[in-house]
Amino acid sequence: MSFKSYALCFLLFFAIQTSASGQNLDGAPYTPGKDADIDMFMGSWTESMPQITHGSLIERDILTKGNAVTPPRRGAVMEYVARFTHGTLPGHNTTVSVSLKGQQEAFYILSGKGTVTGGGKTADLFDGICFLVPEGVEFSMNNTGDEPMTMFVISDPVPAGFKPGKEICVKNENLTPITSNGHWCYQERDLLLGKDGLATIYAIITLTMDPMTIGHPHSHVRGCEEIWTTIKGNNIAFLGKQLRMQPPGTAYMIPEDGKTTHSNINQSKTEQVKMLYISIRNDLKK
Repeated sequence: MSFKSYALCFLLFFAIQTSASGQNLDGAPYTPGKDADIDMFMGSWTESMPQITHGSLIERDILTKGNAVTPPRRGAVMEYVARFTHGTLPGHNTTVSVSLKGQQEAFYILSGKGTVTGGGKTADLFDGICFLVPEGVEFSMNNTGDEPMTMFVISDPVPAGFKPGKEICVKNENLTPITSNGHWCYQERDLLLGKDGLATIYAIITLTMDPMTIGHPHSHVRGCEEIWTTIKGNNIAFLGKQLRMQPPGTAYMIPEDGKTTHSNINQSKTEQVKMLYISIRNDLKK
């Protein structure tokens, strides 16, 4: 057995001994029909059909609307986030100018270069830029290069009585410091929070994991919708009592049953894993 295998086994052994509250986790074997079918809570844009939005943006679903405990189909797990997709804007294309109603949209740029214009403001787009378009703000995106501009697209529902911002909010991840270190090893950078104009979504952040590290396993209850998507590296999703490889563009949401634990494992000896995290925290309102 290689050093990597020994180290991974040690991390897993240590992790499964404790939960977020410090209590022993369920030691019973995986039982289909009793334990969550974790494959139902995962999705990848590479498995989805394309659809055209904003005139020329090619979107593919990553996760879709459904049920956070008993998904009706694979990846149909979101109860609060309205849409989560991978978007591609072809080279030298411009989206039509649109104004959103009943929703806001957040974009995280993965590759390519361009600009976004909205609310009297224009900003450059490139790898690591995240921006929020408030409800009612007319905007468009322009790909200024030859290569496709790729991105994650997140729809943030607007509840009654919410007062949206008047201009796009742009954050540069490359200039954002690490704001916290969570669950043992996650080096977190806050991109969009409530103070930045989010309506239903609680937070959109990115995080990195150093080589040979594992996050603290824990579970979530109803009202806590967490989506974890690999951006770079080869994450191993530790969900319930099983492991799944999670390549870039693949996402999972934790079953909101209060018993299915989750964590992330970086088994590389040299490369970081980078992930996008989206959360709803209605459980905090109870």
